Amino acid sequence: QVQLVESGGGLVQPGGSLRLSCAASGSSFSFYVMGWYRQAPGKERELVATISSGRSTNYAVSVKGRATISRDNAKNTVYLQMNSLKPEDTAVYYCHAYVLAGPANYWGQGTQVTVSS
Repeated sequence: QVQLVESGGGLVQPGGSLRLSCAASGSSFSFYVMGWYRQAPGKERELVATISSGRSTNYAVSVKGRATISRDNAKNTVYLQMNSLKPEDTAVYYCHAYVLAGPANYWGQGTQVTVSS
């Protein structure tokens, strides 16, 4: 069982920046494929970014150039840096872990990001 705890959400003005963090349990974090997803009201959950165990990254078109996903295996933590935030980035952001040994998917509880003036 992997537990994921997100932090760093909040209210930010358009054009601002935010860094989300996700702390994961487990001794095999470095092998997890980690990702960030988001869900806006009335919409389906969508991919924001993923990072593999080899640190290969993948981004949604809507955030490419504005978002950076990274991981610190020593801290069992994955980050999402979001810049030039837009109102349409408003959503609950969820951390996700894909564990190859299983396989299994795990989700965090989500953290609210609101972009508004």
